[in-house]
Amino acid sequence: MKPKTIRAGLVAMTITAAALLSSHAGMAQGIDSTAKKVGNKTASIAVKGASKITDKTYKGKVGPGGQTVYIDKKDNKYYVDDKGKKVYLKPSEIKDKKD
Repeated sequence: MKPKTIRAGLVAMTITAAALLSSHAGMAQGIDSTAKKVGNKTASIAVKGASKITDKTYKGKVGPGGQTVYIDKKDNKYYVDDKGKKVYLKPSEIKDKKD
């Protein structure tokens, strides 16, 4: 084979490989963000379920965004955010529940 043919073939292979890798990276990013959303939702549901079992629900009260407020063993008030984390509240952040 001639050196020009080999060089042209290598350039074509490099361009093809770069295109394939960039398309897979885009797909992986979509899968990654979906996996994070599913993981956050799963964590949130799990923590809320555990909170309902182990802690008391603060009846007639809601958090700043209308979230259910729980009371733990140490009498701390909190709600569970979208990522499954407990967010502890100050007394001024707790509101009356509107019917």
